[in-house]
Amino acid sequence: MSIRTGSRAAVAAAILSTIGCDRVTKHAAVTHLADAPWRSYLGDMVRIGYAENTGGLLGIGSGLPPGVRTAIFAVGTGLLLAGLAVLALRGRWVGLSLLGAAFLFAGGISNWVDRVTRGAVVDFVNVGIGPLRTGIFNVADVAIFMGIGLFLVGGRDRGGARG
Repeated sequence: MSIRTGSRAAVAAAILSTIGCDRVTKHAAVTHLADAPWRSYLGDMVRIGYAENTGGLLGIGSGLPPGVRTAIFAVGTGLLLAGLAVLALRGRWVGLSLLGAAFLFAGGISNWVDRVTRGAVVDFVNVGIGPLRTGIFNVADVAIFMGIGLFLVGGRDRGGARG
């Protein structure tokens, strides 16, 4: 197996496993958490429950009119994700930049599917200590942030053909 074939397989595996894990966990959240009270674990460091986010990160934009939300979070996000895929493929990104783009794309696509099919993203995890807590998130959100981190760290892996 060549490096290029191995990279393609790793990218495909990252995308498919991320989307698969996110879809399965969201299905479990809808099925088992939607009408249940929030559950607390590890001394309240982790809370599990059901939430729907009609906005963006931390619910930003959730109060916008539905048509504006659709334009921004469905159409706009879809175009940005398509643009990311084109840039990664045409730019021949490799290494951490390519892997980061793959995780960002996979998480974005999985949340995008929620927005298009449900009108909201299913979230179900909150972590923190005492009053210092994260927003409510899902597996796709973790992939998005991990992808951004890998992409930034792998900055030198963009822009040229290698391998």
